[in-house]
Amino acid sequence: MTVIQEREKLAKIKLNAFPYLRTDWIARLADLYGGAAEILKKSPGDISKDGAVSIETARRFLEAAGKMDPEKEIKEVSKNGGRILTSQDPDFPELLKAIYDPPLVLYVRGDIRPKAPAVALVGTRRPTNYGKKTADEISSALASAGLVIVSGLARGIDTECHLAAVKAGGITWAVLGTGIDVCYPWENKKLAERIIETGGALISEYSLGTRPLPAHFPRRNRIISGLSYSTVVIEGGFNSGALITAKTALEQGRELLAVPGPIDSQMSLGPNKLIRDGAMPVLDSSDVVSTLPAEVVFGLKIKKSKRKICEEGLKEIKNLSDESKKVLEFVKNSENGASIDEIAGKFDWPIHKVVSAVFELETTNIAHSSENKVKLV
Repeated sequence: MTVIQEREKLAKIKLNAFPYLRTDWIARLADLYGGAAEILKKSPGDISKDGAVSIETARRFLEAAGKMDPEKEIKEVSKNGGRILTSQDPDFPELLKAIYDPPLVLYVRGDIRPKAPAVALVGTRRPTNYGKKTADEISSALASAGLVIVSGLARGIDTECHLAAVKAGGITWAVLGTGIDVCYPWENKKLAERIIETGGALISEYSLGTRPLPAHFPRRNRIISGLSYSTVVIEGGFNSGALITAKTALEQGRELLAVPGPIDSQMSLGPNKLIRDGAMPVLDSSDVVSTLPAEVVFGLKIKKSKRKICEEGLKEIKNLSDESKKVLEFVKNSENGASIDEIAGKFDWPIHKVVSAVFELETTNIAHSSENKVKLV
């Protein structure tokens, strides 16, 4: 890292100490002044005028930044087994970097180096038994396939998804509305440590010692969806925080899915509304996989979900969907297998339709993906 990059990183850590202003607002000031470090040289009057905020807000913003010692913060984070990343660092997630208001800094305990595509699974803090069972099945199947499960470590659906991923031997990332040294809820402390031990990570944009204030969690939710190719809402009422995550996913141009539920269940009101408004319904983990870009699907260790395991005779070709039968026939007649693009071209299908059909063939152990080709087992 160059001297200029190091100076910018330290400046961003200082500016991040005041968590009440949007990061895209700070980014605009940095563009205007020529860098994050230049913001620190301005007066409250300059910030107020150029940033269109009150003089009092500008004063508190610069005061909080002035009190932060970034070098000490870096050392304390390291003592807690973590590190601080900015968009200049190679380990800063590319998907998150692409959203319109990425965090100035990212505090991380654990490993978030790119290793597999990530999907977000979110839902209510008060799940029904149906919601818990569905969260366990979907998270377990996706984690077993090699996908990273992203959620918020909250009580309820988030906890179920993290637990299922860990039990399946997969990787999960927990995005916090606190500092990485503060566990909320407290009863998830052991789960948080287990997430790190199994190759996952705790992630936050908040400085060390930040407590779980209500205003932090809506901002946290944009990071959950920003890290993920797709976001799945499992259960939640109309006012659920999960629907905020759904909104940020749409704003970020990411895929949005929802698990349908009983129309008389308060916890299914949110997902059912999302589906009515155009979200893709999730009936099985294969629906989630079908939304992923073709290039990230290859190499996943596809396994059947529990729901699929319970379906008698699915391995038999006669029970495959019509699309999967067509793909099977095409691959069978191809000398060295067929690529996703070749299959799409053959049937004039969109890529997600091909991926879904291939996923069904893989879960039934009829075909597998290797060297960017779909081949018979």
